Amino acid sequence: MATRMDLHELLVEKLGADRVYFQPPESVKMVYPCFVYSIENIPVEYADDSNYKLNDRYLVRYITRDPDDELIDWLKWIHGFSFERHYVADNLHHYVYVYTFY
Repeated sequence: MATRMDLHELLVEKLGADRVYFQPPESVKMVYPCFVYSIENIPVEYADDSNYKLNDRYLVRYITRDPDDELIDWLKWIHGFSFERHYVADNLHHYVYVYTFY
């Protein structure tokens, strides 16, 4: 079964740098481009009146100054990732994905 650290290592490997942050406190000074992710939900599937399957779900943001960054397309093709939205804040592009372990 995949773990949060598996997701972390995948993001670090693809970015080619250790700028991947899990639920960072506001005191952390992030360097861009980077990934920021946090636990979003743990959906439960039931069978026979008990928990059958738990799939951790993470909100993953890719933050970059380049709106045409190649990693944006890469994430769309990774199993478990689904694109949610894009927004700009402080001249940084935020690409938001939901990642679900299967």
